[in-house]
Amino acid sequence: MDFDLPPADDPRRTEVREWLELHPHPTGTDLRDAGYVVPHWAPPWGLGADIEHQLIIDEELAGVAMPDNPIGIGWAAPTILAGGTDQQKERFLPSLLSGEEYWCQLFSEPGAGSDLASLTTRAVRDGDTYVINGSKIWTTWAHKADWGILLARTDPDAPKHQGITYFLLDMKTDGVETRLIQEMTGQAHFNEVFLTDVRVPVEHRIGQEGEGWTFANITLGNERVSLSEGGVLWGMGPTAVEFFDMLRSHGVTDPLHRDRAAKIYTEARILQLLGYRIATQIKAGESPATVAALKKFVADQHGQKLMSLAKDLRGPAGLVGPQRDGSEEDDIWHWGYLFSRALTIGGGTTQVLRNIIGERILGLPKEPQPS
Repeated sequence: MDFDLPPADDPRRTEVREWLELHPHPTGTDLRDAGYVVPHWAPPWGLGADIEHQLIIDEELAGVAMPDNPIGIGWAAPTILAGGTDQQKERFLPSLLSGEEYWCQLFSEPGAGSDLASLTTRAVRDGDTYVINGSKIWTTWAHKADWGILLARTDPDAPKHQGITYFLLDMKTDGVETRLIQEMTGQAHFNEVFLTDVRVPVEHRIGQEGEGWTFANITLGNERVSLSEGGVLWGMGPTAVEFFDMLRSHGVTDPLHRDRAAKIYTEARILQLLGYRIATQIKAGESPATVAALKKFVADQHGQKLMSLAKDLRGPAGLVGPQRDGSEEDDIWHWGYLFSRALTIGGGTTQVLRNIIGERILGLPKEPQPS
């Protein structure tokens, strides 16, 4: 297989460069309107770009700040595209893709994490609205989000996977309370969210009642693509490229450290190729969920290995570092080492991913259910 991309004079590269000349400091709206935020989507949102075209666009826009809305663009948008009405797409996708409205994900609950389908947050239909009561936890950036994607149970008597409905929640609605959870990094990305008699209009429901689990799987499949992108830290911290730039600048002579670095480099290449496979599936209209689970399984541990080696290479200085709000900006490697612990939990634990890989890729028998 040839993974070399087309040369510098390829007309698709020229097109992007000409656009950048006209937009030297592009805004999120500029990027959205050009189709560069989701180039693999069909017009009017994207360009219908194939894999090679997507990679070309990524390379040419490498120095450009894309809209900062990872949950919205990576998880909410594909679900709205798949199951939303025309009115919902017209209302939410433009501001979501441009980053003008920030999104969070309201799925996990104190008693429903890995077994998400056991969630108990209730949504009761009352005329043209649903009244929602319950709580969510580990909701990333809920404290600054404008909107959230929300799962709630509309039929408590149905089998647990069939009684769930998917909603779009205005986070400014009366009855929504967020409380920050401080991490061991010293920062607070996560939240508890309490929902007390929160009213959500029927037109903010995705699909029909009881179809929430179907749309949740679309979200979770794309979540694992997003969480494993670049192999470490949800795209918020150093990537393998930056790591190896650091190694080259400092030099590594210890043979054990060099061996660890070689394995990390190999994993980074494997993750890149798995990314190509996922892009192929998305372009073909197939679900990337299974391969995304495999990629996330590799990427989470890859990120922890990368950060552990960086920590060891720093010697005694690696034992200390800031643990307060702002630590990410003060010392990205110290922060990344601490935050990488979360990777094997968020978006599907390593144990859950092992089951998915065993059952859906290797064809092993399903794990026995206690019930």
